Amino acid sequence: MEKVNLLQKFTLFNDLWSPKIVGELNGQYVKLAKLKGEFVWHQHEAEEELFMVIEGTLVIQLRGQDDVVLEQGEFVIIPRGVEHKPVAAEEVHVLLFESKSTLHTGNVKTERTVEKQDWI
Repeated sequence: MEKVNLLQKFTLFNDLWSPKIVGELNGQYVKLAKLKGEFVWHQHEAEEELFMVIEGTLVIQLRGQDDVVLEQGEFVIIPRGVEHKPVAAEEVHVLLFESKSTLHTGNVKTERTVEKQDWI
């Protein structure tokens, strides 16, 4: 058993849109990411995805639905198959719960796709 300090872990990296793994449970990774600007529209056919804001404000745009605005301490679970695009006007720090098989760009591969995510 190992205690994890999220705030300390966020000091270990600066790259944007490149999730870092900080834990593993029940076939899922616990990840941290720093986001700023717009990501790509994508969906996850087989997995749900949890976004929790640790610091800042994150907007999750949903195709054909109202945007979800997340403030510090709030989270949303994006159901499988729902096309979404995270947007952060200013840098935001998020915690993610995702299946180990989840590619962070879902069904889309771009220059932002990180095939192998680092543990920190």
